[in-house]
Amino acid sequence: MAITEAFGEFRTGKTQLGHTLCVMAQLPAAMGGGNGKAAYIDTEGTFRHERIRAIADRFGIDSEAALENILVARAYNSEHQMDLITEIAARFAEEKGIFRLLVVDSIIALFRTDFSGRGELSERQQKLNQMLSRLTKIAEEFNIAVYITNHVQSDPGAGMTFVVDPKKPVGGHILAHASTTRLFLRKGRGEERIAKVYDSPDVPEAEARKCR
Repeated sequence: MAITEAFGEFRTGKTQLGHTLCVMAQLPAAMGGGNGKAAYIDTEGTFRHERIRAIADRFGIDSEAALENILVARAYNSEHQMDLITEIAARFAEEKGIFRLLVVDSIIALFRTDFSGRGELSERQQKLNQMLSRLTKIAEEFNIAVYITNHVQSDPGAGMTFVVDPKKPVGGHILAHASTTRLFLRKGRGEERIAKVYDSPDVPEAEARKCR
């Protein structure tokens, strides 16, 4: 398994996708699911029980059972986030083969808070790299899909190439290297959301549009 990253602005569907994957991880293989449990590290207070219930209802599974099959942990700083990843990895080892998905929403938020000064960028990137290496090891060791969400920032250089949406994911080359597949989510007209395959070794660059 590998790391899949979705990046985009606020309210573009990153968290909703994470919630949906948590339910899909529980579906039988015949329905395209993982027939297992999911773990969710929430760094921004965005996990919503009511969303899980609605998604479970849509797939025709018991909503309360769906919630019970999601291990949710709230992180409050970047160090706590790393500790939770270690604790969850230990849980994966104890219940090997039971968990099929790990969500980290968002991977970067607490790092941006804890290392906000320009002089701290190097330390931030070093610690972020350590965390991503740990997530990669978890994905490979336990055969678990890892889904992370990421923020975007303005890309001043993109204006020179006439890019329509001059934004780039936060985290630099370290995050780009760790993520096997990267998805760019953005708003369309009204409630429309657009998902673009930004980088993938298996899927060509393409876009999909969906109304919420």
